[in-house]
Amino acid sequence: MSEEASSQDGNGKVSRVIRIGTRKSQLARIQTDSVADKLKELYPDVHLEIVAMSTTGDIILDRALSKIGEKSLFTKELENALERNEVDLVIHSLKDLPTSLPAGFTIGAVLKRENPHDAVVLHPSNTGKTLDTLPEKSVIGTSSLRRAAQLKKRFPHLEFKDIRGNLNTRLKKLDEKDDFAAIILAAAGLKRMGWENRISMVLEPEDCMYAVGQGALAVEVRARDADILEMVSVLHDPDTVLRCIAERAFLKQLEGGCSVPVAVHTQVKDSQLYLTGAVYSLDGSQSIKETMQTSIAPGNKQNLERVDEQVQRVGVTAIKVPAEAQDAAEQLGVKLADLLLSKGAKEILTVARQLNDAR
Repeated sequence: MSEEASSQDGNGKVSRVIRIGTRKSQLARIQTDSVADKLKELYPDVHLEIVAMSTTGDIILDRALSKIGEKSLFTKELENALERNEVDLVIHSLKDLPTSLPAGFTIGAVLKRENPHDAVVLHPSNTGKTLDTLPEKSVIGTSSLRRAAQLKKRFPHLEFKDIRGNLNTRLKKLDEKDDFAAIILAAAGLKRMGWENRISMVLEPEDCMYAVGQGALAVEVRARDADILEMVSVLHDPDTVLRCIAERAFLKQLEGGCSVPVAVHTQVKDSQLYLTGAVYSLDGSQSIKETMQTSIAPGNKQNLERVDEQVQRVGVTAIKVPAEAQDAAEQLGVKLADLLLSKGAKEILTVARQLNDAR
């Protein structure tokens, strides 16, 4: 608990104060407010305070994310506040959280996933066009090696250039200058900002698979705070939890991160969890892509009831989701990564890392 654990309303009734840490960007605030609203609905007696702060990734805007070399670009300052008991929980985009969290922290909730796919936002002068119909050597802005690697392969007539900044900044750079014919952004962020009308096209998995955890919000807490863990655990969306555990286990086994192009696509259908994973060379010329599936149906009543355990799986503690299904999801991610590694993924990723470091 934070130091200010309770407050008194006008009627003398004591209500608990929970402090929520977030990044300062408009999107981060919108995401945090959406989680806070859900908590207020579930726990009307709890008083929520939002504490906004800047992170390394928000401050360093003149270098590509993959070149800064910091695994927790958008999370470190928030976790420091959590460690110092200045906040009780922190809201992140799950894709910003590394697969191994610092000791003492855990993801206590993974909320229902928004559309995880990437979206194309065209320069106003290109309205009506698609990536296919843009002129030769049109420049596409993206800060993601994953997006660039896949799209270079799929659209060889286009060129790709880094663009940094929050959503507002990147859209302004697109609209007010002629440096970019289009930019690629996460569809989820645009939707949460209320800017769906800017989406020219959503990229299907055949064109561009998404980042691990993309589109999902995560609530990070101190692992020892059993009461806070219990409180936020009701926010878990079971299908999203299982998909994201599989994706994070896949990335962790590959030893990947934002400095290498790794992409995924997951689906839950008829009690089966499907995971497609791929690794790419920086220019997209080399890739290995495979799909595996596993059953996440409850095996028996005893296993179905075995949910109330505080076991972390790739940083996630899901005390309301059947342990058996979580184990199956984690094993699926590991097995798929091992399959890709057996087919040469390590070599592709090593070269991608070296080339990125040399840029």
